[in-house]
Amino acid sequence: MSDRNAQVPVVEMRGVNKSFGAVKALVDVSLTLQPGEILGLVGDNSAGKSTLMKVLTGAYHRDSGEVLIDGQPTNFRTPHESRERGIEMIYQDFALCGNLDVAQNIFLGRWPRRGIFVDRRRMYREAGEVLERLNVNVNSVYQKVESLSGGRQQSVAIARAISFNPKVLILDEPTANLSVTATRTLLETMLQLKAHGVAQIIISHRLVDIFEVGDRVMVLKRGENVGDRQIKSTTEEEVLHLMIAGTRDTATSV
Repeated sequence: MSDRNAQVPVVEMRGVNKSFGAVKALVDVSLTLQPGEILGLVGDNSAGKSTLMKVLTGAYHRDSGEVLIDGQPTNFRTPHESRERGIEMIYQDFALCGNLDVAQNIFLGRWPRRGIFVDRRRMYREAGEVLERLNVNVNSVYQKVESLSGGRQQSVAIARAISFNPKVLILDEPTANLSVTATRTLLETMLQLKAHGVAQIIISHRLVDIFEVGDRVMVLKRGENVGDRQIKSTTEEEVLHLMIAGTRDTATSV
């Protein structure tokens, strides 16, 4: 029974379609994600990557198709509902409040309370614990986020997501504006999360990052899934060919 349960994807999307007026953004797209797996999601700027993830999180409502979490059908209407099922998405702009400090951002909108008052001691202690778990080095949890580098702001955004104890973390172009050092730190953080069983989807144009930490890569073009490959059995050249050629792929990723 345990072997059977181990094969149930944490996320499964089946035949998802989404249109915006006459524009077909997603056409019969399917996706699976196993517990603890890192999946790279690639394609050009109009491929449908972010649209697919917004369907998964409930930010967009699919026109048809199915979304299952741990094998159970779902129909998220808002990102809040998907968060309650353990799905977190970190957008490219981080969605942080620069005028608030690190701890306040990590617990934004859900500050721990003692009676009617914010339990500030607990908030700063738990913020420090989350950052320590991620091996993130910031000068102080009292530091304003606007004073942090892009890499450290990214770390705070991840810490905020991790504080919800997600089973799935989605990162949208996480290394786009990071330095080489900050990118290295982020990739190491992703591997740490993988070791803790957190499944991750990374949307990125940087194949080198996906090939460094990913288990599998899925290619979208014009809203269609045109390829799904295990990292260990493919190359960056093959993935680039799928992105450019854009022919629907019938090969499996096994």
